Amino acid sequence: MVTDSNSQKKHAYGKILQSNQTDQEEYSFRLSNTSEASPANDDHPPPISSDHSSPYNTPLEQSPPFSGPSWDSSFPTSSWDQSQSSSPLAKSPWSSHVASGNHENYSYTGLMGSLVREEGHIYSLAASGDLLYTGSDSKNIRVWKNQKEFSGFKSNSGLVKAIIIAGERIFTGHQDGKIRVWKVSGKDPSIHKRIGTLPTLKACIKSSLKPSNYVQIRRHRNSVWIKHFDAISSLSLNQDKSLLYSASWDKTFKVWRVSDSKCLESINAHDDAVNSVVAGFDGLVFTGSADGSVKVWRREMQGKGTKHFFSQTLLKQECAVTALAVHLSATVLYCGSSDGLVNFWESDRLLSHGGVLRGHKLAVLCLATAENLVFSGSADTNICVWRKEGSDHACLSVLSGHTGPVKCLAVEEDKAATGGDKSHIVYSGSLDKSVKIWRVSAMAASMQPPVPQQPHQVENFNAPQTFPSIQSFSSQGSRMSQRRNY
Repeated sequence: MVTDSNSQKKHAYGKILQSNQTDQEEYSFRLSNTSEASPANDDHPPPISSDHSSPYNTPLEQSPPFSGPSWDSSFPTSSWDQSQSSSPLAKSPWSSHVASGNHENYSYTGLMGSLVREEGHIYSLAASGDLLYTGSDSKNIRVWKNQKEFSGFKSNSGLVKAIIIAGERIFTGHQDGKIRVWKVSGKDPSIHKRIGTLPTLKACIKSSLKPSNYVQIRRHRNSVWIKHFDAISSLSLNQDKSLLYSASWDKTFKVWRVSDSKCLESINAHDDAVNSVVAGFDGLVFTGSADGSVKVWRREMQGKGTKHFFSQTLLKQECAVTALAVHLSATVLYCGSSDGLVNFWESDRLLSHGGVLRGHKLAVLCLATAENLVFSGSADTNICVWRKEGSDHACLSVLSGHTGPVKCLAVEEDKAATGGDKSHIVYSGSLDKSVKIWRVSAMAASMQPPVPQQPHQVENFNAPQTFPSIQSFSSQGSRMSQRRNY
């Protein structure tokens, strides 16, 4: 009887490895869990190819399928000599837009450049130093260095929903429910090799031999618990980068040990798709879901390992939670929703509700933080920039230029800024198939004065006006579908 049971489980596991391509909805966040992506084949390391155009063994710029795109300058050419300047554009291939003589001390917020690709919508971004990684529904991950195409690599299946960088390793989360692990070549930094998939094939086979490792994923269908059986929606690393968290539309989040790629836990977190997971402060992990809730999970040491326990529910609402971000230094959690609002909670007040940021007309699809700034990207095509001032938030500007929903953000410090101006470089990816780069100065005046706020009260911001120094640039030949998957 035991042998027959194991044989049935092996047969079921064999079916799990079969590929089944599914439709991909536009907004890439789940409002309800009416349908689920079917799992695809486990990846095998790509064979060494003699074809020099293979993205696995050649730099991106040498590969014909990846050739063609370039960053466009968004501003007129200036006669100012960039080679003698300390402007953030000095080492860029773009033309300078800073007037001669004003480059030593200026405060500027606005669009610096735009890249439009016809290979698909941009779903994910990650920035590290002078490198920018972009993921799209073409399954390609592109690497840009100083706004020049530098490298690239491609997954076998599944559009790229999330990218996160941990030193020389890059983790990518995909529509097919898998996490791919890539490593930069020590000999050639432009070459990225896939070194594994989470869960590993070995772990899946080992887990499939034990009947108790199976969980029901659909009616009359089981799967091993270490696998996500629906799209990966979000990835996050804890502060020491020893643990990787993955959220999925399968209503769970999983905990992976980075050192050996082992799946430590799978937590049934919500009643609907988990749209975001973020590792926060004080050993806390936050999850946001299409069921309208934000939950807090507490990590505790148990022997040589760790275990995560449910702590509390911060929010329960009718509309879907679509994005989360943590401000580590200020210990604040931000939550974006499909109603266009951004709620936040402050750790120094025992995670009490701090207020609401009102700046968008449509769903907030992505959030990012840097120092005292908060960035929110929305389906209304705009990016709101907020400055935290004590317990208040002031709207600095609205970055307007995309023609489709802003799906992802990445922020880096502008190390080339001079004159005491604290500024940041912001990358935004959109479903209009473009990536835009912005310079945001923290020295800019607020668009309206901050509203005085008492504990547990909600801020009431009027919808901000577009920042006057920002110009709008349309993408090339992109017509956005407003289809949502309910």
